Amino acid sequence: MNAPESNRTSPSASPSSDHPPRLLRLMGVSVVLIVAAVFAGLAPRWRQQAELQAETRELAIPTVTVVSPTPTKAPPGLLLPAETKPWIETPIYARANGYLKRWMVDMGTHVEADQLLAEIETPELQQELERARHELAQTEVSLALSKIEAGRSAKLAKSGSISEEENDQAKADFALKTAMVKAASANVRRLEELLLFARVTAPFAGIITARKTDTGDLVVSGGSKELFRLAQTDKLRVYVRVPQTRALAIAPGQKAELLVPELPKRVFEAKVASTAGEIAADSRTLLTELHVDNADGAILAGSFAQVRFAQTQGAPSLMVPGNALLFRAEGPQVAVVDSDGKVELRNVKLGYDFGQTVEILDGVSPTDHVILNPSDSLMSGASVRVAEAAAPEKTE
Repeated sequence: MNAPESNRTSPSASPSSDHPPRLLRLMGVSVVLIVAAVFAGLAPRWRQQAELQAETRELAIPTVTVVSPTPTKAPPGLLLPAETKPWIETPIYARANGYLKRWMVDMGTHVEADQLLAEIETPELQQELERARHELAQTEVSLALSKIEAGRSAKLAKSGSISEEENDQAKADFALKTAMVKAASANVRRLEELLLFARVTAPFAGIITARKTDTGDLVVSGGSKELFRLAQTDKLRVYVRVPQTRALAIAPGQKAELLVPELPKRVFEAKVASTAGEIAADSRTLLTELHVDNADGAILAGSFAQVRFAQTQGAPSLMVPGNALLFRAEGPQVAVVDSDGKVELRNVKLGYDFGQTVEILDGVSPTDHVILNPSDSLMSGASVRVAEAAAPEKTE
């Protein structure tokens, strides 16, 4: 009977022993739920803070647009205005005083060297020459008498009839008369040569381009009035001013082409003879002289023309947009971005300004990335983000 009672009381103790583990599980679930709720509430804030920090970093690095410098298109040739001049051109003045007796040539006449152009009537010069000849004859007579007297004095001095002093005076008188004869003779030759200038002749073969006198005009030696103007045009000198940017490409012996607007179907061969050797300060150009054959007289001396140089440029220069330049106290600059996104400010040398684009002679290369519209506060070493832009059109 006792055994069954013992079996009835043992099951009643089992439920009370399982209560603590169930409570612990409920508490663990509660903690998990609370933690999950807290995490769920804080996660959006963390995400917003991370996004804000990322956006701040993005805004701290400016985004720039860059472009690479582009080479200019090599021109087919450098065409420059030029002026043609005669090979030799000279005004002809009178060397003798008088009146123009007659002229033999007029404007446009082709003359040879030493050909007579005009004659001058010189009555005063002829009279002066006549007087000089008489003076020469007078001094020659005096010289003859002095020579006789000097010889007589030398003989008397040897015999002791006269003193040495008297003999020396006779010798000195003879030397003086000799010098007077030489001076008079030189004066006669001078006047004879001046009389030759009464015949005005051509100093070289050429064409009379101007006659500025007429029969009966008063002609003064050394005056400012020209009688004729003579030019030699079978060969021409051509003068052209080459810009400084192309000056180093010009050298003596270089060939070029001469174009005359009135002769559109003809191209004349020209050759560089010499250059001024320095850049003119007023125009920043190099004065260059070329020679052109004009044996057929097709080109009129003094005509306006154009000279075309076939090769005047080695490596083409680079172009950048005008809005890529910075003008500061250091001079013109551009901002270049390297592969690490760092900015480098470079000084550049400017060439021609074409408006939207500017020629850069030095300071950049075709592989550089130049910033467009750089900020005035942009400094070297700053970090930027690059957004590529379309390259500018090439400018000739």
